[in-house]
Amino acid sequence: MRAKRKSGLAARADRTSRSLTALQRTASTSRVLNLLAIANKHARKPEWTDQPLFHNRVLNASMILKHRLRLDESYLFDDYRTSATKVIIPFERSDLALGGRSFFVGQRGWMDLLREACADGRTLDHDVNVLRQMDGLPSLDPFLLREDLRRNGQTVAPCYFAISPADLEAMQAYVAMQIGELIRLAYVNAGQGAATARLVQALLSTDVDERLEPLRATLMLQGEDFREGVFSWKGFLYYKWMLMVLQPQLTAVTKEIGELVISGPRDMETAAYLDCARDRIRRAISSQRAEVNRTLAVYDKAFTALTQRSDPKAFRAFLLDAPRMFLSLGEKVGQISHIASFWRYRFPAGRAPTATVDEVVDIFQDFETGLGEPLEL
Repeated sequence: MRAKRKSGLAARADRTSRSLTALQRTASTSRVLNLLAIANKHARKPEWTDQPLFHNRVLNASMILKHRLRLDESYLFDDYRTSATKVIIPFERSDLALGGRSFFVGQRGWMDLLREACADGRTLDHDVNVLRQMDGLPSLDPFLLREDLRRNGQTVAPCYFAISPADLEAMQAYVAMQIGELIRLAYVNAGQGAATARLVQALLSTDVDERLEPLRATLMLQGEDFREGVFSWKGFLYYKWMLMVLQPQLTAVTKEIGELVISGPRDMETAAYLDCARDRIRRAISSQRAEVNRTLAVYDKAFTALTQRSDPKAFRAFLLDAPRMFLSLGEKVGQISHIASFWRYRFPAGRAPTATVDEVVDIFQDFETGLGEPLEL
């Protein structure tokens, strides 16, 4: 039995301080929700105060991330899991090098740790419910998160649903390529290069401003409908980019699942499960990719009508209807992203994948649960 180490809010300062400064620069949108950066940027805006994600101000300036559990962290939970939702509360908001306090949602005693970290005697029921919702999601991407919150009756300010700086930088060229045809329609009087750069920056920004006015006129949308439409468009561009990044990773993972060498004795029932689970997981990954592609094809069809037939009605209708697709789309992209990232974390590229029978059963069951496959052990 693994020796249990002392848990609590006194974070491993060296690890946490390095992690916090790195998260500021390189974190992906789907993995990290940087509420500290949002607070620093938007705290003076009424929407940040009037429609906060968390009611507790300490928690509303924290960092929340989807974290791959290390071996020395898994004992904190009563159930087996490969990832968890981690909350990090910096000791000093102006100096992340000082580190912070951290805990996992769902670990034993986590609500006591939350109350101590937040130093708030008032009820935290709302914030606990939001954290549980986040923990149930496969990722923290803003489109999935907002739709899940909205489905559960939570109205949160738009400033909380931004794409991270690291992903913004990586998406620039892809989005420019995707919307090149639209520039010809909406920005006829501007230089192609300048108009493309302007539209890309405006689309990926949190705010909807005058830079998008030619696009608003083209789509014949007003006010809140246009803001919602821009958010939806950004969401589909984000998912298309994510799938492009994931495709080669998933191809490699699917191949390696078939090649995985499993060591250690096993009974007939376990051996049968492992053989069948390999095939089920590989088929399920392929099926999830196909379903994501089918949903993205709805966007492609509407966008083609706009850019090739100069018909804005289909794209306008699509944008207004798009948010209802985010929940399913975000969950599917999040699950296959989790599989790809955890597999590469556990089995680095260039090495033959090998693991013990007990570990493989745990990994396969985790993957099957996420993919909605039956657990037939």
